[in-house]
Amino acid sequence: MKNDDNMNASNVELTAEEKEQRQKIQLEKAKKNLVYVGIASVIMLFAGLSSAYIVSMGDSFWLKFPLPSAFWISTAIIVISSVAIQLAVSFAKKENYGALKGAVVATFLLGLAFIYFQFKGYGQLVDNGVHAVSNHIIVTDGKYGDYFEVKYKGDFIEINGNDYLLKGKEMTDAQVKDYQGFMSQFLEIKDSSYFEVKQYGGDFILYFENVPLELKDGKLATPDGEELEYLDCVRLRDLAINVRDLRGDFFVRGELGKDFHIYYKGKELEYKDRQLHMNGKILSNYLQIKSMESPDTASSYLYIITFLHLLHILVTLLYMIKVVIHSFSGKINSTNNISLKAGAIFWHFLGILWLYLLLFLLYIH
Repeated sequence: MKNDDNMNASNVELTAEEKEQRQKIQLEKAKKNLVYVGIASVIMLFAGLSSAYIVSMGDSFWLKFPLPSAFWISTAIIVISSVAIQLAVSFAKKENYGALKGAVVATFLLGLAFIYFQFKGYGQLVDNGVHAVSNHIIVTDGKYGDYFEVKYKGDFIEINGNDYLLKGKEMTDAQVKDYQGFMSQFLEIKDSSYFEVKQYGGDFILYFENVPLELKDGKLATPDGEELEYLDCVRLRDLAINVRDLRGDFFVRGELGKDFHIYYKGKELEYKDRQLHMNGKILSNYLQIKSMESPDTASSYLYIITFLHLLHILVTLLYMIKVVIHSFSGKINSTNNISLKAGAIFWHFLGILWLYLLLFLLYIH
């Protein structure tokens, strides 16, 4: 009878262990399914953005430029971080807890490094004239030659794309700095239509609608004594801003066809005599005007797509803080590593997603 009672107790104990094991398996499946649902939602989000990008590009003027070098560094970092978190899962199974802690911390630090280089990449884009807030592709406000021109030491400054020319030759750095210094006094309008002009005449003379301006009682005026109206002062201020930022005819810096490209309906455009050409022929007046009114939608998409991915990285890193804490407190081990596995699955997905986005932007953008 005693032996039978012992056998029954053993069976009860085994049943309890089996139930506990089944609960762990169910919990792991539930967490994994939750991760997969999250992955599916993110895939739908970026699939929609990719489709919208392609559709928007179809019938618009579209700017294309190289991706910043910092994005390539961040790509290498996220690949290495994916290896690190997979090693962490392996170390947990093998009960190598010292290595587990190191791998989890390395993953977290590499994630922070990814964020750092992404923002560094944004900084490189801004330095090249590519901004998150949509500018126009072609400079319209304060465009040199529309209302104002500048004569420097007896010769008119000319614009060719983003290059400043003097006598048909590109201006030297010293000449450009002199030009920026002269135009800097027009960056701020005083009162209604007044600039605090301290430097005028000599090397630099402003021309307004082909008429040289003079300085009378501290104000710019035509030889007939007619002062600039407020709207004209705003135009001069906008020109000064463009000179300060070294903009010529384009917001993005560099040379068209070399450092960046402009497309219309999938066909690359050229820029000659300050006008766009396609297949060797000048665009119609309608398309010329349309090009000047077209916002830089491509750059806006670039920032939106990459920043949304970066936001998912940031949220996952917050989750990784919990994983790091659990690894150091001993809550993650060979039999209890569900949180680590779930985090690893989503981290691998974000790495693959970034590789897709990079290739998409590389070959489509």
